[in-house]
Amino acid sequence: MRTTVGIVGAGPAGLLLARLLHNAGVDSVVLESRDRAYVEQRQRAGILEQGTVDVLRAAGVGERMDREGLRHDGIELRFEKKRHRVDFPGLAGGRAVMVYAQTEVCKDLIARQLADGGPLLFEAEALAVEGVDGDSPRVRFRHEGREDVLECEYVVGCDGFWGVSRQAIPAELVRVFERTYPFGWLGVLADVPPSHDELVYARHDRGFALLSMRSPAVSRLYLQVPAGTDAESWGDEAIWDELERRFETDDDWKLERGPITQKSVTPMRSYVHEPMRHGRLFLAGDAAHIVPPTGAKGLNLAVGDVVTFARALTHQKETGSSELLDAYSATCLRRVWQAERFSYDMTTLLHPDPDATPFEDRLQLARLERIASSRAAETDLAEGYTGFPFG
Repeated sequence: MRTTVGIVGAGPAGLLLARLLHNAGVDSVVLESRDRAYVEQRQRAGILEQGTVDVLRAAGVGERMDREGLRHDGIELRFEKKRHRVDFPGLAGGRAVMVYAQTEVCKDLIARQLADGGPLLFEAEALAVEGVDGDSPRVRFRHEGREDVLECEYVVGCDGFWGVSRQAIPAELVRVFERTYPFGWLGVLADVPPSHDELVYARHDRGFALLSMRSPAVSRLYLQVPAGTDAESWGDEAIWDELERRFETDDDWKLERGPITQKSVTPMRSYVHEPMRHGRLFLAGDAAHIVPPTGAKGLNLAVGDVVTFARALTHQKETGSSELLDAYSATCLRRVWQAERFSYDMTTLLHPDPDATPFEDRLQLARLERIASSRAAETDLAEGYTGFPFG
């Protein structure tokens, strides 16, 4: 097989890149190791920044998002039983976010790709990315029981942290920056309407809690738990009791309970791989960086990466200049590190560290009080949450 851009991985990054390239008249082939059902059911992020929403609309895949997604103009912070709302449009130049699950984004992109895009091969396991130092890189893969080769001009690795793409970059050229947190998130899906119309981020002495949603009828809720916790060790009533404690307020707000349909534990880590480009291989999404979910940045960072690559390749096609392609890693990393900073700040702001001293606990509360009382501090949070510019 031959194509201009070989895309490894059909998560939101790979699928959106294929759509952007198709719209720019550039052919591509997408290889995905899992089957279609897995990709369309894999529960991940649910918050789309303003920039991501604009990109999906411009790419022609925003119709269902605009119909079914939930625009949010703010979040609520809770601490010491107090409530403080952060108004995004008023603080961040009119920007907002959209609650629309990654699974739904993938469904929309897959449908469009299969209808009018280039080849999208499911159950096509990438075995190796080779020849990225030359002009003709290739991806060896296994599909329908036999091994094949995809020859390309460029390879974009959207295959996540455990994928093969990063392995094609010589180890001596790589710098890795990472932090692992001593806690994770116990996440549940519940068949009950959300108890608040916007996301609630709660800092409590017993641990962090987040009230989110997947739809007007389905709640998504999270509890801070020790790293390595088994989700099944928590009974349903114990989860609701703990959520109620951590969301408690001084007013008459009430947490509505309902049947829990899914439980899982998400580990918390920060990770950046530099560089994000080597030769004709470009890394995007979780293959290059991971953020703790507190800042809702993972999916949005992946979108920023592929938008940057598509713009750079289109620029080369139109002008003959490789300037933007050559700058890909540096351009992406500027945004990546701002998102890493924001996600780290949100995580350390809201999660009591199990080893924290009383002094550090008080500083955490002082930081929250500062946001609640200072428009400048509140604006910094709103600007970070609604998203940093692409490019």
